[in-house]
Amino acid sequence: MQLERLLQKHGFGTRKGCRALIRNERVAVNGEICDDPYADIDTDQLVFSVDGTEWPYAEFATLILNKPSGYECSRRPQHHLGVLELLPPPLRVRGVQPIGRLDEDTTGLLLITDDGQLNHVLSSGKRKVPKVYLATVKHPLDAAQVEQLLAGVLLNDEPEPIAAAAAEIVDPLHLRLTLTEGKYHQVKRMLAAVGNRVEALHRESIGSLTLPDDLKPGEWRWLSAVDLEKLVKSA
Repeated sequence: MQLERLLQKHGFGTRKGCRALIRNERVAVNGEICDDPYADIDTDQLVFSVDGTEWPYAEFATLILNKPSGYECSRRPQHHLGVLELLPPPLRVRGVQPIGRLDEDTTGLLLITDDGQLNHVLSSGKRKVPKVYLATVKHPLDAAQVEQLLAGVLLNDEPEPIAAAAAEIVDPLHLRLTLTEGKYHQVKRMLAAVGNRVEALHRESIGSLTLPDDLKPGEWRWLSAVDLEKLVKSA
């Protein structure tokens, strides 16, 4: 692939702008400065850098982010900062978007990609991809509430009861809940339906993928090929 096309694909601007970056010796390929915009680059296991920042070549960008509170999962946020503001500009330019949504005040694991097929697979309710949440609740939990959640609760605007795939009382004010649907405000509505209230909500995992302990709120990283393969298989 020509170097200028490669940079454009990765969100570094127009073809003209990418040519300027290259000719001004701001681009390196596998550690070596390259000033030829038309150089044919082997993309297999390629790492290039722009102004000293390294980027792996990625046909599709798939990222894992530890979402902090106060960010909307939308490309056009209305009331708060958009979660994409946590990413560097080239990733935003290439058109990545969240897979599914977390509420503004919900934290934890969020996947972001520009792979439309992957987004569809992981977002589809038919796939029943399990998502695990840790909910902090207002009132002490009891076995009766857990039994109701597992049996199914009726939510407004839903024709049939919605059941949790799993529910575990961690301590009196913390519930680990596994869902396979993606209904609007689902965890909050389900807890309200059994007479409780969610005070804080954190997503711990999606399918086989668990939020890394060393990924701090607001931080992101590329999803490894191994983790991506496992995630797709779990769906």
